[in-house]
Amino acid sequence: MTKDKIPVDQLITTIIGGIEEVKGKEITLLDLTEIENTVCDYFIICEGTSNTQVNAIVNSIQKQVSKTLKDKPWHIEGTENSEWILMDYVNVVVHVFQKQIREYYDIESLWGDAKTTQIETSY
Repeated sequence: MTKDKIPVDQLITTIIGGIEEVKGKEITLLDLTEIENTVCDYFIICEGTSNTQVNAIVNSIQKQVSKTLKDKPWHIEGTENSEWILMDYVNVVVHVFQKQIREYYDIESLWGDAKTTQIETSY
């Protein structure tokens, strides 16, 4: 549950919907619930093709979550250069990358013990 007692699966679905709304790419869900001492329960990782698309993804997520669940991120960082924007919804942290930055940091490998789910998109 997030701070407003929104079911976490509903938050995840809404965030993914926001990413898909603006055609975010390579959406991955990392389930961290089985790993001890993590900062949150889930990571959602995706990428955009440019600063503009990364910003559009973040704006779309915020709009969808606000409209659907009446919630907003606890914290956002990285908006200065839009290469990697982190959105913290407490139990769910969203990482929106540009492709080359995602490849460089390779978060999926750092959290190799997490249960990983690739989200299939229809575009």
